[in-house]
Amino acid sequence: MTTTTAEKLAELRQKLEIAQEPAGEIAIAKRAKKGIPSARERIDMLLDKGSFVEIGALMKTPGREDAFYGDAVVVGHGTVDGRPVAVFSHDQTVLGGSVGEMFGRKVSAVLDYALKIGCPVVGINDSGGARVQDAVTSLAWYGEIGKRTEPLSGLCPQISVIVGKCAGGAVYAPINTDVVVATEEAYMFVTGPDVIKAVTGEDVSLHELGSARKQAEYGNVHHVAPDEKAAFDWVRQYLSYMPSNAQEKPPVVNPGLEPEITPDDLELDSFMPDADNSGYDMHDILLKIFDDGDFFEVRSQTAANIITGYARVDGRPVGVVANQPLFLSGALDAAAADKAAHFVRVCDAYSIPLVFVVDTPGFLPGVEQEKIGVIKRGGRFLFSYVEASVPKVTVVVRKSYGGGYAVMGSKQLGADINFAWPTARIAVMGAESAVAVIGRKQIAEAGDNAPAVRRQLINFYNEHVATPYIAAERGYIDAVIDPASTRLEIRRALNLLRDKTVFKNPRKHHLLPL
Repeated sequence: MTTTTAEKLAELRQKLEIAQEPAGEIAIAKRAKKGIPSARERIDMLLDKGSFVEIGALMKTPGREDAFYGDAVVVGHGTVDGRPVAVFSHDQTVLGGSVGEMFGRKVSAVLDYALKIGCPVVGINDSGGARVQDAVTSLAWYGEIGKRTEPLSGLCPQISVIVGKCAGGAVYAPINTDVVVATEEAYMFVTGPDVIKAVTGEDVSLHELGSARKQAEYGNVHHVAPDEKAAFDWVRQYLSYMPSNAQEKPPVVNPGLEPEITPDDLELDSFMPDADNSGYDMHDILLKIFDDGDFFEVRSQTAANIITGYARVDGRPVGVVANQPLFLSGALDAAAADKAAHFVRVCDAYSIPLVFVVDTPGFLPGVEQEKIGVIKRGGRFLFSYVEASVPKVTVVVRKSYGGGYAVMGSKQLGADINFAWPTARIAVMGAESAVAVIGRKQIAEAGDNAPAVRRQLINFYNEHVATPYIAAERGYIDAVIDPASTRLEIRRALNLLRDKTVFKNPRKHHLLPL
């Protein structure tokens, strides 16, 4: 029987309508009960309005009468701020969002597409992991997806958004992307509480095992958002600082603003407390030394003693690493080293210059730190900074002691331009600790006058040893600057370094301390 064109169009429209809701009214009711959007609605929250182009909507497992269109994932491409982005979104209402053959083919295809054209990939994850009924086929396609993540890594930005309960492969894939964003209600774990109980006898709650907040503490989530809209807004903002790929430049926004010293700049001249041990919020400095008083923080919910995030200098993105005196006095520890090392590597991969703002007493001492590998993890931070070939500028605003001096952008590890405020203290250790070592004999011989002698030695150390001028005399600091001029000095430095190139050793890869 010959069908008419009208009948063929009607058939197409019917199939596409079914593909929009493969699981039908049951799926709609399920989402309504949970109060969650559909896979396509999530994509629409991320992308520019009307820009999404879907691929593979009519794919389904061949030879199975009960197969669903789309096979539990929606893939395609669109734009964010007018720039191309590849995207996939799990459909949890279809077979729990689990991975089958067509699912794997679709996600692999969109990753191949991103590699071809050089654009970011955003994965929206809400999946139970491997599809049990598909046996090894599911595992094979997880492997195919994972294989495609590696050539994209460091070439095109990859972002994972966790919006449901994700397990197994559904967390192994995201952890290998650049950043992982999760909502407050999301969970991620390799195996759930029931499986753990059955296998090991351990009794653990879902919250303790894999809640977004806990996974942020464990270092697996870079940002926890209050809801899905906030998560997608965060991703859009993150992408605004990223190039489309490592061969392109990041976007330039409003260059040339505030070319002279402003009243905000002048406030920095009286900002630093006179007492060395007084606390202040490093964010107050960061908001004054970059464009528009704007700072986009990454990984704020873990290792609060170090701040990582993005800002702009003369309209161009920069990566910022800064100590936070309000937490552990800005001392570095194992978690802070991991956080900073990852951030530095992301910035270097996408040619985003680095600005370090320093106020640290050094590495945090303690038995627990040694047990959890602060040596190796601190080494990774050091190695990452040395390896980075992007322009690197350092500003020491107060303390810069010991190992903290070294890894926080010292000239000896490859910083291009180093500034210090006159309030900077640069030395092996703080005055109190130093005097306890080098003034022990004098203090012991002082008898009842010991406290006064100790104070005199501390004052002498601060005034004549731990000053920025000793470092400046030896060329370890390029300039001691007025705090008010910091924003403009950073701008001049990065303009000078814009065409910096570094020769790379002809080797396969270095051996990062893992």
